[in-house]
Amino acid sequence: MTKKTIRNEDYSRKEGPLFMAFELSLKDWKLGFTIGLGQKPRRRKITAGDVQGLQKEIGLAKKRFKLPKTAEVVSCYEAGREGFWLHRYLVESGIKNNVVDSSSIEVKRRKRRAKADGLDVEKLLTMLVRYHYGETKVWSVAHVPSPEDEDRRQLHRELCTLKKEKGRTTNRIKGLLAAQGIRLNGAVDLSDKRLDAMRLWDGSPLPPGLKDRLKREWEHVLFLKQQIHAVEAERKRVLKEENRPDLDQVRQLAGLYGIGVNGSWTLVQEFFAWREFENRGQVGSLAGLTPTPYQSGESNHELGISKAGNRYVRSIMVELAWAWVRHQPDSKLTQWYLKRWAEAGKRARKVGIVALSRRLLIDLWRYLETGVIPEGARLKAAA
Repeated sequence: MTKKTIRNEDYSRKEGPLFMAFELSLKDWKLGFTIGLGQKPRRRKITAGDVQGLQKEIGLAKKRFKLPKTAEVVSCYEAGREGFWLHRYLVESGIKNNVVDSSSIEVKRRKRRAKADGLDVEKLLTMLVRYHYGETKVWSVAHVPSPEDEDRRQLHRELCTLKKEKGRTTNRIKGLLAAQGIRLNGAVDLSDKRLDAMRLWDGSPLPPGLKDRLKREWEHVLFLKQQIHAVEAERKRVLKEENRPDLDQVRQLAGLYGIGVNGSWTLVQEFFAWREFENRGQVGSLAGLTPTPYQSGESNHELGISKAGNRYVRSIMVELAWAWVRHQPDSKLTQWYLKRWAEAGKRARKVGIVALSRRLLIDLWRYLETGVIPEGARLKAAA
């Protein structure tokens, strides 16, 4: 008896877009090409950043799948260290690209799962085909800012980095001194006069090696202070002298009690200046302040906020929520928080402040969109 050979449908004869997926790394880019589900992907590797080699591989892939040179190309890659320059290059080249949020990509739930660049490329290709043909919830596509909007985020991000580095350096200084039994009270000051006056537990002076290291660490702190002052001065100058729609939003938010330049600048440049929201759910979701319920059988509890959104906005909103409770005592949001959480324990109050931060972010979005001040909130006299 002769068995009949079962052949798959010949996808190479179909006309349609060429699907391309990237797996980006520091040295190499893994490329995957296909024209539909069921077709074995074509996998290639090029040097990272080699856009000429990329165009060559696209041409060879079209030839392999018998597509015309003018066939549409649909691509995707995960958001990461390459940023958005590659997306802009692909779009400029006529390629329809999607920058994918890596945390939204579905994975197997096995305790141990295989992971390799080749497997990742094939997974991205499969999901790209599904997304292209209408399964829009298969992943989350990042909203790409314009080059101008992206450049405006550099100022406050640099300031945030400088402040963190200053905090790490001062903590390192305190740790070095604590290891010798010396504890600093108040602000760190390691002038030459104070270093000479420091004594160890037995009354002896600081060892020369430790003293030299502390001097260098302190010089680094002074340098960071100068950098912080320069960035803050530049931000102040821009806010005072320039007129732009995003700066008008910064001034509008800073006119509310409890919100200063740091908070308003971060919210506008990271969130409100270049993003358009349709509802309050999108606002909370993009900030990563949405709840994560866990319901399975009789088990029903909360896992906390998703933390899948913008970390700069999420962190500054928690700080602004505490400031709002203090400086806006008559507002509806503060009264809600005090009524529900004021008598609770310390941990419960922290949970409540995160819930307040989400509500406050939504009210600030409405304030910028419609001009309606949050209920019960006060404006500064200067505003």
